[in-house]
Amino acid sequence: MPPLHLHRLPRLLRAMSLAFCLALVQAAAWAAPWLDETPRIAIISAFPAEMNLLLARVQAPRPHVVNGVTFTTGQLQGKPVVLLHSGISMTNAAMNTQLVLDRFKVTHIVYSGIAGGVNPVLHIGDVTVPQRWGQYLEVLVARETAPGTFTPPVWMDDVKLPRFGANHPRPVEVRSAAQPKEHKKFWFDVDPTLLNLARSIQGTALADCDAARKCLGHKPKVVVGGNGVSGPAFVDNAAFRDYTFKTFEANVLDMETAATAQVAYSNGVPYIAFRSLSDLAGGGPGENELETFFKIAADNSATVLLAFLAAWK
Repeated sequence: MPPLHLHRLPRLLRAMSLAFCLALVQAAAWAAPWLDETPRIAIISAFPAEMNLLLARVQAPRPHVVNGVTFTTGQLQGKPVVLLHSGISMTNAAMNTQLVLDRFKVTHIVYSGIAGGVNPVLHIGDVTVPQRWGQYLEVLVARETAPGTFTPPVWMDDVKLPRFGANHPRPVEVRSAAQPKEHKKFWFDVDPTLLNLARSIQGTALADCDAARKCLGHKPKVVVGGNGVSGPAFVDNAAFRDYTFKTFEANVLDMETAATAQVAYSNGVPYIAFRSLSDLAGGGPGENELETFFKIAADNSATVLLAFLAAWK
């Protein structure tokens, strides 16, 4: 072994110190710092128009941009909040829900926006607050073993729900901070305390006309409880709407909430969602109603969210 040259020792120590510092910098970059130290309620919407209704009410707004997503911190109804437009789709909802949890001190998650109604007793403009959400388009597409018969593989033991064509709904495999062992789960429950708070504002008055005097033929209401489902599809089909209602006993379907619910579950963060019916998912007599009643539905969802925050003690 060659002898150690003592005159090189300071240089070696400097090099080791530099390497250590670089490693710390890299570790800090990987573990991104909080963008804000205040514990906040995360409020998420899929459409910019939905979010803009709330942003206009935020006091002391401060924007933060991460990966192209704008997070706005401030006060809403006297509560510390961080608002973000997640974008449409399950992937966007999951990705940006996790991003807000990684970069802000989020205590609760609230989703607000529009959705399609599948329960025949509900109407456009109604605001639903389901007690749980599931991913109804997490499916097995089964092979046709006889005309009109679609059979799951014998080893697939989690296919329990009725199918739609070749599509058999399945639970998702999840892990969480509380249950790190992988397990299967279909429904993700809303936080019961938040749900009880929502029940206290069921009498909130909702709009039945927009500024252009487009009006509904009924007075909308707030409905708390029941089920909601989410998946990567815009649904405008009467037969599939009927299947969704009967199979999942769903009030409403959308393209984001269950993804956010799964992220909330994994991180152990309480969540709730307010969804106002903008259309009937193919159940109406004519063209899809979303473009006609989007403004009323978005306004009503925002109205209920604001009432919810005001009642939050």
